[in-house]
Amino acid sequence: MRIISGNFKGRKILTPNDINTRPLKDLTKESIFNILKHSNKFDVEIENSIVLDLFAGVGSFGIECLSNKAKYVTFVENYNGVLPILEKNLANLKLDKKFEIIDKNIFNELKLIKNNYDIIFLDPPYKDNNIAELIDKIFEINLLSKNGIIILHRNKKVKERYSKKFNILEEKTYGISKILFGNLN
Repeated sequence: MRIISGNFKGRKILTPNDINTRPLKDLTKESIFNILKHSNKFDVEIENSIVLDLFAGVGSFGIECLSNKAKYVTFVENYNGVLPILEKNLANLKLDKKFEIIDKNIFNELKLIKNNYDIIFLDPPYKDNNIAELIDKIFEINLLSKNGIIILHRNKKVKERYSKKFNILEEKTYGISKILFGNLN
C-alpha cells in the first residue's frame, strides 16, 4: 500500500497481517480523492482542510489528506492490532502538530472531539450496523462544517438506512466497496 498523490507520493504505508483489518484499497482511495478534487456536487478543498478519519486503521485516508496539504487530521482508532502501525506510519512522515490520534471507541466517546471538520471519513468494519446513529451524532454535535462532506465506506451488498439528515450527493461502487459522499440535509 502506498501514498498515491501529494508531497509523500510513492511512500509506503505499513499494513497489518491480521484478518480483522480491511485497509482501504489504493484504487478505491484514488477514486475517492479524484471525486473530492473534481466533483461539482460539493465544494470541499483538501488543501487547508480539517479532517476527521474515524475507524482510521493504519491511517491510509488521513495520511493521503496530509500528503495533499490538509491543515490537520484527527485519527480515531482503538483496535490494538493496528494502533502501533498507525503510530509508526505517522511517525515516518515527521509531521509535528499536523495530527492527533484518539485511542477511543468512537461510539462511546464522540463528544470528546471538539473540532469542526471539513471532511469526515467513516470506514467502520462492515459488520457494524449502527452507522446511522453515528452519523446522527455527528450532526447533533456539529462536527461537520457548513460546507463539509462525509465520506462513508461500506460493503455494497449491505442495505442500510441513514438518517434523513444525511443527504447523499454521490454514490460509487468499486469491487465489494460502496462509497457514499454526503452532507447535512
